[in-house]
Amino acid sequence: MIHEKIEIQLKDSEFKANLFTYFLDNSPEIDLGRKRPVVLICPGGGYEMTSDREAEALAVKFMAMGYHAAILRYSVAPARFPEALLQLATAVAMLRENAEKWHIDTGKIVVQGSSAGGHLAASLGVFWNKPFVAEALGMDAGKFRPNGLMLSYPVITSGEKAHQGSFEKVLGEDYVDEEKRRFLSLEYSVSKDTPPTFLWHTAPDDTVPVENSLLFFQALHALDIPAELHIYPVGGHGLGLATAETACPNGYGIQPECESWIQLAGDWMKHMFENK
Repeated sequence: MIHEKIEIQLKDSEFKANLFTYFLDNSPEIDLGRKRPVVLICPGGGYEMTSDREAEALAVKFMAMGYHAAILRYSVAPARFPEALLQLATAVAMLRENAEKWHIDTGKIVVQGSSAGGHLAASLGVFWNKPFVAEALGMDAGKFRPNGLMLSYPVITSGEKAHQGSFEKVLGEDYVDEEKRRFLSLEYSVSKDTPPTFLWHTAPDDTVPVENSLLFFQALHALDIPAELHIYPVGGHGLGLATAETACPNGYGIQPECESWIQLAGDWMKHMFENK
């Protein structure tokens, strides 16, 4: 396995992110030329932390499916938008730039995010081709374009069904600006250039309402962008894998009915890339 910790710091920024790689190395016994898809994981945490429960355990599961994985520990409050977005774009570009070294198929880079990490992942999905990102990074947008999004109970809307805390943290003093809040309400920015997306949510989620996933799915569907949405009738927010592996010390997070999401996500990746 190629396991590295790589620091990401944007020009003139005081903040630092860390990219952790979980890449399957090639072997002469199997195939020295194999290139694999990669899932870049953005843990949740309301833009005030990045959760361990939505990080390494997911990476290990994706590796077991034959995919590379990486985790971005992006900057949170007091960092403000678009700091984390630019860090994520930089990480995607880094995966492409090091594709030979890390055995990555550059046309199969999927960005996964949970909760506020889902907002970050979806932000790259809708903003990757916007000039403000490429100009800030000084690189061509094609370098950081995601080929797919995988969103677990994502924060999407800043409207009626918003997780207000995430927007307060990522916008800071700009939270009072209605126009800036609406800009980060991602259902309004879905375009023909938004990549295919897998979403899952629980209907009873009382932290990030299920309408967040529904709004994003509807925006994708209206533009005929391939999208797959799974809504489980039981379970709360922040389930991780929904198994004991990612449960809280008090036992919260074990929800057997929702365990299937990661296999469904892996199957979605397989079918999406096979169709290409």
